[in-house]
Amino acid sequence: MNIAQNRVDDLNLELTIDITKDDYADRRKKRLNAQKRTAEIKGFRKGMVPMTLIERIYGQSALVDAVNDIIAETLNNYIKDNGLKVVGEPLPSEDQPKTEWENGNDFSFKFDVAVNPDVAFDLSKDDKVTYYEIEVSDEARKEMKENLLKQYGSLEDGEAAKAEDFIIADFEQGDMKVEGTYVALRSVSDAVRPTFVGLKKDDSIEVNVNEAFTDETDRAAMLKVKKEELAGLDPMFRMTVRNVKTFVPAPMTQETFDKIFGEGAVTDEAGFDAKVDERLKAEYSQESEFRFSKDMKDYLLSKANVVLPEKFLKRWVFVANEGKFTMEEIEKDFDMFLADYRWHLVKAFLMDKFGVKVEQEDLMASAKAFAAYQFAMYGINNVPEEQLESYAKTILSQENEGRRVLEQVEDQKTIAAVRDVITVENRKVTVDQFRELK
Repeated sequence: MNIAQNRVDDLNLELTIDITKDDYADRRKKRLNAQKRTAEIKGFRKGMVPMTLIERIYGQSALVDAVNDIIAETLNNYIKDNGLKVVGEPLPSEDQPKTEWENGNDFSFKFDVAVNPDVAFDLSKDDKVTYYEIEVSDEARKEMKENLLKQYGSLEDGEAAKAEDFIIADFEQGDMKVEGTYVALRSVSDAVRPTFVGLKKDDSIEVNVNEAFTDETDRAAMLKVKKEELAGLDPMFRMTVRNVKTFVPAPMTQETFDKIFGEGAVTDEAGFDAKVDERLKAEYSQESEFRFSKDMKDYLLSKANVVLPEKFLKRWVFVANEGKFTMEEIEKDFDMFLADYRWHLVKAFLMDKFGVKVEQEDLMASAKAFAAYQFAMYGINNVPEEQLESYAKTILSQENEGRRVLEQVEDQKTIAAVRDVITVENRKVTVDQFRELK
């Protein structure tokens, strides 16, 4: 057996493996003997099948398996002995001729191998990345304040319906009558909504429900019929308003303060404004950190200037996914894949350079924060610590979620390490200026 290397370029190799009969004969014989001991063929007792029959039935598969074992061992040993940092795994060369699997033949196989480039660069205070600090504006404070009061507000009787109001109405058509249906004016189509605005109690109008309520699921629920029955209905109904309901924001009272922020946390409007500022700053801080992380990655990738064996990578992604994606589909997202792959290499270099380690408590803290965020999305706050910890353990036990948490923590700790070495230039911006950043 012989293996020869042809270096195509700095990142691509071609390995040729020559295998003779003497290389695979013993392996093939052992496989056939194993088959003879276990084969169950009609007319013969187990273990007593003639070798000639075993040879005829299993000879070629034993040959293929023996040769493939040699190929795998040879490639693995060559990669290990030469310290190659391979991309993916070796792929059969595209110009590999068809193999004639005949016992006694010599075989030659060519494999394409790509290696990861060496990543090396220095960082100092001369390296600069901007951190955008979003300032809280009067307009943003006013908007959040209004939204909070709306969130804790209530529906009350109104006069003329406004675009954000509700009406309680009866719908009639011949013998069919649907009573007491709640209609949110914002759910009425744009074309028809103007005819609903200004309606008062006891007003009646003709309504084409197909035009007014374009969502069939909502329309069926409103008319209290099955969705499949809609097609058989005449869409023209007389709608009579029984009541108008308007949404009134919560008053600026101690009871409202306690509902929003907890008992006694806020006692006046100034305290309300301070809490609003606190929430806005927390939201903006998350956005600023996310942007800084992105800009830092972009800066580091540009500085590292990692060149990849792109042609090989494209082939490897296609082969590794066993036809799940067409080459056209791979092409579509390939730039994103390359960016992720480059960051993986750069991050590995930086973690080694700065001695970044990820401990189990780091993973648990990140998973618990994610768990708390998910609970908060459903309006569940102050979740007991043991429940958060249990949920976090579940997240970490799942392969995909666990990997996501690990990569997130690696990113955070790596960027934190770099942040201490470079110069971070703080720049204050308005939220509009921040949104306009490319």
